[in-house]
Amino acid sequence: MANDTSEAENARHAAKKAKIKAARDKIMATKEGEKGLIIVHTGKGKGKSSSGFGMILRCIAHEMPCAVVQFIKGAWDTGERRLLTQNFGELCQFYAMGEGFTWETQDKERDIAAARAGWEKAKELIRNPEIKLVLLDEINIALRYDYLDLDEVLEFLAEEKPPLSHVVLTGRNAKPDLIEMADLVTDMTMVKHPFAGGVKAQPGVEF
Repeated sequence: MANDTSEAENARHAAKKAKIKAARDKIMATKEGEKGLIIVHTGKGKGKSSSGFGMILRCIAHEMPCAVVQFIKGAWDTGERRLLTQNFGELCQFYAMGEGFTWETQDKERDIAAARAGWEKAKELIRNPEIKLVLLDEINIALRYDYLDLDEVLEFLAEEKPPLSHVVLTGRNAKPDLIEMADLVTDMTMVKHPFAGGVKAQPGVEF
């Protein structure tokens, strides 16, 4: 009797999953197009840059040329910077243009100059159709403090980004107009963070 019940349950389960698969296949059949995406990772939660670097590693695995421009963390000796420059320099260009967080530099003109230099390098990389993904790490912070002109960034992305190239923009407080323009937006929500409990940033977790 238990065997019969188990067989009946398995049959119902299989029929249910078959219906779900048929529905998913129907949806996927309509998704044939490809386009270069503008991707925004923002929010107060951890994981914005980490997610961006995960996409960089995917590109490397597919042997797709890619690039990173860091707008804030350039002064840090990060694990991702070591890994990419020491092992994958032929596929991933890496430019650490930032000089640290604004409360560390305490020099607005210097911060603006660093952000502008980073943006000029970013434009050069994005214009190159051979580079399939460009990660603009923490650019949202530069935009938040008006170190870069938002309209200029939006216009460039709209008019000069190659059709099949992806651009990822990370950092808290993404501007509403950037969010509206983007194809893919993820808002990282902070539920709990060890920093609030007195734990400092640690290698392998934060950098």
